[in-house]
Amino acid sequence: MNLSVLKIDGTDSGKQVVLDPEVFGIEPNDHAIHLDVVQYLARQRHGNAKTKDRSEVSYSTRKIVRQKGSGGARHGSIKAGIFVGGGTIFGPKPRWYGGKINKKVKSLARRSALSYKAKNNAIKVVEPFAMDAPKTKEFANILSAIKAGDRKVLFVLPENSDNIFLSSRNLPYVNVITVDEINTYAIMNANSLVLMDGVQDILSERKK
Repeated sequence: MNLSVLKIDGTDSGKQVVLDPEVFGIEPNDHAIHLDVVQYLARQRHGNAKTKDRSEVSYSTRKIVRQKGSGGARHGSIKAGIFVGGGTIFGPKPRWYGGKINKKVKSLARRSALSYKAKNNAIKVVEPFAMDAPKTKEFANILSAIKAGDRKVLFVLPENSDNIFLSSRNLPYVNVITVDEINTYAIMNANSLVLMDGVQDILSERKK
């Protein structure tokens, strides 16, 4: 699949790029996409219920009464759960919700998501550019010029650019990430995908 590289003013730069068919032209595997998206969403969850056990509460560790002769039970620490302020016995702990899927399945899922976007003509390639300062209006004008749409745009950079990232923060429908951060959920959640020229080559190198 060939795509024209657009300038930031929306005109054709005259350059064309060839999208790797092994990354952007495979038969999408819906089950792999499902597995990867479910894992991604599960890993966004964070358990927040937490109590301190006797090893975590802040009290003296001294033995509070002698072992024998007191006429009462044997106690080794005031941190025990039966004392007021002591540790909680079998209290809740934050749990990890994320599962594990194989690297090959994750790769298949990512390539399937990219292939869906290519199949739906939802990918645009823009020539590399830099911004001298964070300018939300300027960045919005670029997206408008290249006709990226105004509904959930995923903008992928080959490397981090603070000014481009900061320029996009006040645009609720735009998600700017680097190619290292690209994932199946972000691709599938976007209506259109904008790649800065060079990203497609990096994705092709990392297809396995």
